[in-house]
Amino acid sequence: MKIAVFNGSPRKVNTFALVEAFCEGAKEAGHEVDVYHVGQMKIAGCLGCEYCHTKGNGVCIQKDDLEKILPAYKEADMIVFASPIYYFTMTAQMEAAIQRVYCIGKPLKAKKAALLLSSGSKGVYDAAIAQFKAYMGYAGIEAAGVITANGDENQSEAKLKEIREFAKAL
Repeated sequence: MKIAVFNGSPRKVNTFALVEAFCEGAKEAGHEVDVYHVGQMKIAGCLGCEYCHTKGNGVCIQKDDLEKILPAYKEADMIVFASPIYYFTMTAQMEAAIQRVYCIGKPLKAKKAALLLSSGSKGVYDAAIAQFKAYMGYAGIEAAGVITANGDENQSEAKLKEIREFAKAL
C-alpha cells in the first residue's frame, strides 16, 4: 500500500515518536510510507468561498502549503492522521489541512485510514475520534484503527511496539 501520514504536530516530540513507530512497522511490512509534517506547514483555513467547486475545478483559490500535501492525499491507498491533543481537538494546523481538502471532497483512492493521538492527559480524545470516525464514514473509508497515548505512554516502548505491530498488520 501507498500510505500518506499527516503529522499535525509543530514539535518533534511525542507525536513524532508515534509517527516514527508507525512508519517503521509499515515499511517492515513492505508498504510505501510518506510523512508530511503538516504542523510545520503554512496552511490557511478554508474560506468557504466555493471557488474550488464553481470555477476552480477542484483547485483551491488559496496558494499555500496545501499544494504540497494534496497530491499525496489524492494518491494514497491509506491515510494516517497523527496529532497531539492540546485542548480537546487535533492541532489547528491539522484542522486547517483537513478542512482545506474540501476542494476535492473525499480522498480519491484511500480505502483505509488510521488516527494516532498523543496527549499529556487521559480522557481528552473524544472530539478528535468522533471527527475522524464521522469523516471516514462520510468518505466511505475503513477506519482501520485509533491509537492514543498519554503521559508516560507517549514514548514508552510498550506503546511504540503496539503502534509498530498495528502498522505491520495492515
